[in-house]
Amino acid sequence: MTEKINSGGRNDGAKASQPTEPLVKVIAFIATLGGLLFGYDTGVIAGALLFMKHDLHLTSLTTGMVTSFLILGSAVGAIFAGRFADRFGRKKIILAMALIFMAGSLGCAMAPNVELMIMFRFILGLAVGGAAAIVPIYIAEIVPSNRRWQFVTLQELMIVSGQLIAYTSNAAINEVWGGETTWRWMLGVACVPAVILWVGMLFLPDTPRWYAMHGRYREARDVLERTRKSGRVEKELGEIRKSMDSKSEKHSRRQKTISVWMKRLVALGIGIAMLQQLSGVNTIMFYAPTMLQATGLSTNAALLATIANGVISVIMTFVGIMLLSRFGRRPLLLTGQIGCTCTLLAIGLVTWLMPETVNGHPDVVRSYLVLGGMLIFLSFQQGALSPVTWLLLSEMFPMRIRGMANGISVFAMQMTNFSIAFMFPILLETFGLTMSFFTFAAIGVGGGIFAIIFAPETQGKTLEQIEKHFKKNLQDDPAPQQSGS
Repeated sequence: MTEKINSGGRNDGAKASQPTEPLVKVIAFIATLGGLLFGYDTGVIAGALLFMKHDLHLTSLTTGMVTSFLILGSAVGAIFAGRFADRFGRKKIILAMALIFMAGSLGCAMAPNVELMIMFRFILGLAVGGAAAIVPIYIAEIVPSNRRWQFVTLQELMIVSGQLIAYTSNAAINEVWGGETTWRWMLGVACVPAVILWVGMLFLPDTPRWYAMHGRYREARDVLERTRKSGRVEKELGEIRKSMDSKSEKHSRRQKTISVWMKRLVALGIGIAMLQQLSGVNTIMFYAPTMLQATGLSTNAALLATIANGVISVIMTFVGIMLLSRFGRRPLLLTGQIGCTCTLLAIGLVTWLMPETVNGHPDVVRSYLVLGGMLIFLSFQQGALSPVTWLLLSEMFPMRIRGMANGISVFAMQMTNFSIAFMFPILLETFGLTMSFFTFAAIGVGGGIFAIIFAPETQGKTLEQIEKHFKKNLQDDPAPQQSGS
């Protein structure tokens, strides 16, 4: 499973020197606005909770519900969007997600009580999950293979940029307006990029691979001609046709079944998706101000300090994109997992060994050491673990089940995220910061073992070549291939 797929040529970094058609850049930018909304809507709650808990009288239980029901909705949205995207197209699902983003953002901003807030956070989550599952697939299927690593990881960059915008706007809105209703403005701002996403997607095509999967080769060729240099069109269309015309694929489509190797690949995708969330990253993204308040910082200081989390996330995602072209998927995944685990252990030791107060006042040194640990953790998470996860999920599944399989994987990711987000306030209140960080560090050790054994390497290959590799290595019986059947 850990064998590197033979690239048969130059790596991603060498190929990336080839020019990219302008339309590809436009497509990537507009589509990844879904990632920006994903990031904003998950990040904005960190600051909004500080005001919402007074206005809506939140308890530890309802705080967890307001935070986590967006994630629960995203799990449901991912699995349904994945299945519908295979049937109706990637473009139509992204358009639908943009409309749900708009409705959910307005609903959250105007919610008069906690019950309606939880309901609209769930609705907003449907769009978050749908975007998380479909946007990377849309980009992976429409951009040239030599640029796939760059444009798919742009999704991760837009996610962390959305979180940074959320943290910055939270602090700015609080500074300008302040008051208990500040959180309503924080949540309502997300309508603006949602409108831009919807309008922009109206003018973009669907992917050539989705057109080919439905026998619409003329439209597939048209998209390839608009997004590729002329010399690449026939070769890539031929690879897509060959993938669709294989005997086993025809048989599977007739029988409406999923092959054993595909099921094993989906299981691997679920494991990789869960790995990203079991690091505990979203406890820091959602609850950083709450945790920093618990160490003794004031509300304003906690909000401003959280902006540093967003800045580091954006910078390290840039670094991760550059490193991917040099080192590939597997080395970065392992580095990110091991680095996150060691940092969580270090933060736990700081909160355990250092006193909470000095001379009757909160220990500011302890607070800023915790913040420093968070920044180092995010350097490993956003510079390695997260971008590799989204990239692998977008490219590892075969074309026939790509939407459904990625939806299932993102469903597993977001259900893990939901469980953590829901339980963390209770865990923090019951056991404190120290045991919370030690718990995630222990989980990280298990995740590291999984990554060492199962993490694949897919650098430098087309989607069709990746599919061929996994089919060869994951199927039960190679005899049919040997006999030529």
